[in-house]
Amino acid sequence: MFETLKTRPADSILALMQMYKDDPRVAKIDLGVGVYKDATGLTPVMRAIKSAEHKLWEEQDTKVYTGLAGDPAFADAMIRLVLADAVARDTVAAVATPGGTGAVRQAFELIKLARPDARVFVSNPTWPNHISILNYVGIEMVPYRYFDDETRGVDFDGMIADIRQAKAGDVVLLHGCCHNPTGANLNMTEWQAVVDVLVETGAVPMIDIAYQGFGDGLEEDAQATRLVVSSVPEALVAASCSKNFGIYRERTGLLMAISQNADARKLHQDTLAFLNRQNFSFPPDHGARLVTMILNDDVLRADWMAELEEVRNSMLGLRSQLAGELQRLSGSDRFGFLAQHRGMFSRLGTTAEKVEEMRSKHGIYMVSDSRMNIAGLNAETVPILAEAIIASGV
Repeated sequence: MFETLKTRPADSILALMQMYKDDPRVAKIDLGVGVYKDATGLTPVMRAIKSAEHKLWEEQDTKVYTGLAGDPAFADAMIRLVLADAVARDTVAAVATPGGTGAVRQAFELIKLARPDARVFVSNPTWPNHISILNYVGIEMVPYRYFDDETRGVDFDGMIADIRQAKAGDVVLLHGCCHNPTGANLNMTEWQAVVDVLVETGAVPMIDIAYQGFGDGLEEDAQATRLVVSSVPEALVAASCSKNFGIYRERTGLLMAISQNADARKLHQDTLAFLNRQNFSFPPDHGARLVTMILNDDVLRADWMAELEEVRNSMLGLRSQLAGELQRLSGSDRFGFLAQHRGMFSRLGTTAEKVEEMRSKHGIYMVSDSRMNIAGLNAETVPILAEAIIASGV
């Protein structure tokens, strides 16, 4: 039977990672893989995570399954972190998932189960796995304009015009903060306009929030999500702990289904638990338990927030340094958008040919659509990247 299987297209980012590893050059820079790195190139274990793990090792006396939805304390802690008091707790159904990707997948499964003919409107561009999973699950995907290659900002008029074509029963997928892959984000006035369109059309928002705390701060990065969920009858939120807690390999995420009809919560909770059972039964617990411990302990939480702020400011500093170096070399401010973008990523808005030239001639590795991971830089490599960008005529 397996002779019928077909070779699947290689994941472009994973392929880029392998090319980087195989490159013998010492002076090479990896801006492809989407993980935070410190100035030494290490993705460190956060201090609060280490402290929580030590405490858990001393206190944990069983590895028995949690419930299908995961530990309720994890859901409670994450809902407070992401939503605060934007909606009443009894309007939120939630399940733990294997990472933010698992939350996205379960959300798409829920959409397919609830409305098989639903269309999902997706920003152009978006995280490639959004599209891959939608295609695999068999949900129609409709792109909406988002990134302007000229300004390197948001094509807001195009976005609004496109999402206005959504209908009741459709879903509009939004990035809660730190848009991946572009780094270009809406301001709160623009977010309110998006909410107005959602209310007007009856489309359901789904928010993927994977980088809370990496942009303008923990609370600031959650403002848009809180505005949306408090303004519409129904919403989905997929949250990831990989980046802001640095627990990538622990696969820790949460899917939330919010409805202003509190009576619907039990049905939503039962359905989410059913979907977990079909896909993986009980979600992983180790990362979720560490996150819960940190968020519920004043000392651990304060240390985590302090280190997260260090990470955020480091990326902002690299952005400013790169924009300044490019201004010096080019004699223009056309790269000023790099300092305005937020999160780990920025999209240069150049061609695949010029990206390839930077790789072959200068050892600069970024995704072919010119998405680069700012956190892959340090103070010494910023000038190298800036020179490569100018030399390649970006």
